[in-house]
Amino acid sequence: MILSCNHISKSFGTDQIINDCSFHLEEREKAAIIGINGAGKSTLLKIIVGELPADSGNVTVSKGKTLGYLSQHQNLSTDKTIYDELLSVKQDLIDMENTIRSLEIQMKDVTGDELDNLLSQYTRLNHEFEMNNGYAYKSEVTGVLKGLGFGDEDFSLHVNTLSGGQKTRVALAKLLISKPDIIMLDEPTNHLDMDSIAWLENYLLTYNGSVLIVAHDRYFLDKIVTKIIEIDNTAVTVFSGNYTDYAAKKAVLRNMKLKEYLNQQRDIKHQQEVITKLKQFNREKSIKRAESREKMLDKMELVDKPTELNDKMHIRLDPKVVSGNDVLTVKDLSKSFGDNFLFSGLDFEIKRGERVALIGNNGTGKTTILKIINGLIPADYGEITLGSKVTIGYYDQEHHVLDPDKTLFEEIQDAYPDLNNTQIRNTLAAFLFTGDEVFKYIRDLSGGERGRVSLAKLMLSNANFLILDEPTNHLDIVSKEILENALNNYTGTVFYVSHDRYFINTTATRIIELTGHTIVNYIGNYDYYIEKKDILTPKALTDATAAINDSMASSACQTPSSAQGSSKAEWQQSKEEAARLKKLKNELKHTEDKISQTEERISAIDEEYNNPDIASDTAKLVELHNERTSLSEMLDELYEKWEELSEELIDK
Repeated sequence: MILSCNHISKSFGTDQIINDCSFHLEEREKAAIIGINGAGKSTLLKIIVGELPADSGNVTVSKGKTLGYLSQHQNLSTDKTIYDELLSVKQDLIDMENTIRSLEIQMKDVTGDELDNLLSQYTRLNHEFEMNNGYAYKSEVTGVLKGLGFGDEDFSLHVNTLSGGQKTRVALAKLLISKPDIIMLDEPTNHLDMDSIAWLENYLLTYNGSVLIVAHDRYFLDKIVTKIIEIDNTAVTVFSGNYTDYAAKKAVLRNMKLKEYLNQQRDIKHQQEVITKLKQFNREKSIKRAESREKMLDKMELVDKPTELNDKMHIRLDPKVVSGNDVLTVKDLSKSFGDNFLFSGLDFEIKRGERVALIGNNGTGKTTILKIINGLIPADYGEITLGSKVTIGYYDQEHHVLDPDKTLFEEIQDAYPDLNNTQIRNTLAAFLFTGDEVFKYIRDLSGGERGRVSLAKLMLSNANFLILDEPTNHLDIVSKEILENALNNYTGTVFYVSHDRYFINTTATRIIELTGHTIVNYIGNYDYYIEKKDILTPKALTDATAAINDSMASSACQTPSSAQGSSKAEWQQSKEEAARLKKLKNELKHTEDKISQTEERISAIDEEYNNPDIASDTAKLVELHNERTSLSEMLDELYEKWEELSEELIDK
């Protein structure tokens, strides 16, 4: 055991935050602290590192073990470059290296005992330097910086000129390079793109020390942790396993608790009916028996009804009008800002009922695409076409659609003047704004609170095409799960940008990756994307697309009348090649459609298994099983065919 928290309690004024918290962390164990916003997660970390005193209880760290802590907000203020700031962590190795170089120079000019002494000192220092990975510390610094999303051109930037998110990444890099025995991270993924988060996952998985994380990134937690420490209503409970294991166990425990509560309520009701009946007999013995039962009821330890957190906030998204099947068509879209070239020639369509996630690294232009679709900024080139009866509802990650000088009540009232006061209050109450909170100004709200107001406006819009930019930012896990359920039950169409892989995995029916100034399409959720992304790499697809475009352009230009320097045979060959490419692309599209249809049928069969009527029909179950087996085999063949066609397209 490397860390132990024993009976920790903490209050702020009359608000109890943590009550009698106890847990421990083993060497090399990876654990997460979870809970809703305001539950006390960050407070607990600060108590462990000594930034806040506990009201009672104690924290014990094994003798000689070091703690490294990354808070959510960093205020690094130094004139050093990013690279030099990280090198400062290795100052002991730098000093040792300088001493070794100095000894090498001294040994050239001495002999005898003095040389022996210097040689002995040199050998000892050299061994220590090597044992501490001294010969690779510069590579280590470079690797961590690049892993966290800094390019070579960023290394010379001065720390005091960086944004808050960049400073947090620098602080995280310094912490990782310092290699403490216990790493403690508070929301480490907030300022990282997907590639950097994946890199951090691998780093922490193989880290030769203990890790304690506060995070709302459930996919991240699933990959790393083997223990969940939950803070719920001031109480702390420890669960073994990752987040998915915790969620399953939590559901089982809640169902058990609910069953216990309902059984007790049934017993109480029965006892009360018996007592009433006994008293109605109006006999001495029956009255005594009634009184005895009443005393038993009074002594009964009541089971509290388990609260369902998802009932606290209600999101129901219902479009008023059903759109046409073609919701959005984007053709040849291009955009750059000065010398910053984002993308060109983007073509994609979104159909009614799809939930499409747009993913990609920071700075590739994801939010720009959403703003172009919404008419907030112009495209350099290209065409955006909305389908019949399409009504857009837009969720902006910066919440520019909210007026900071309005109260919550005024924000809703001005946007929807037909609503009366009661309807506005009920809407805000559904998003946890009650009483005088409705008169708070937008400018005074936290990021999570602004997100809830934006979602409230979205709910009232009755839009049939939701465009969401980072909708889970600043939301705690419970709020994310509420939003996921709302989107999965939504009958309209959704197009969103998110870096929350668990959210994408749960909600997306298709993924569009923006990479290499173009897009790659994946028919499935995030797990499917991870499985398939290496089959047809973005670079390979980009090269293939460029080759196709060049070939098509070439064939279009080289007609018999204009290609004076080409023979008729060469023109004919070019034409045939263009036709083959077109046929190949059509066959690839047909295969993708077939995969989608087959996957939908398999999902439908899986749902039929859960039908009670079918569950008791052995013949029907056998029929479904045989069909599913056949479809699974067909799907494997389709996957292979898709891979072959994709590779053939690249070869062309």
